[in-house]
Parts: sequence; structure tokens; C-alpha cells
Amino acid sequence: MPKVKTNSSAKKSFKITSSGHIKRKHAYKSHILTKKSNKRKHRLSGITLVHKFDKKNVKFMLRIGK
Repeated sequence: MPKVKTNSSAKKSFKITSSGHIKRKHAYKSHILTKKSNKRKHRLSGITLVHKFDKKNVKFMLRIGK
């Protein structure tokens, strides 16, 4: 059996915390920033956790556990 590879885009986008949660960045912060308010850009700049319903798919892309 060949080795199963980790999804390259996923390993660049997500990090695992020590408690097993998955950290991610907010979307919509990379371009077309002139029309977005400072408040909106500030809220998007933080790091948040992956929602529990998406956690299974992200773990599959990262090849973590079952």
C-alpha cells in the first residue's frame, strides 16, 4: 500500500492546537479591501476555530485520526 498524502493546501491553512482544536484564518481579508470598513477588516484579522461540523472534513484532509 502506498502512503496517503496530506492535502497540501490544508496543511498550509490549518494548525492544530494542543487541546485538539483546529485553528483557521478568516476569509475575505486578502484583496478588495478599500470598500470594506475598518471595523469589518479588524474583525476578519483574528484567528478562529473550525466549526464542529467542518472538523471531520478538515481532519480528513490533514489525515489526522479516523
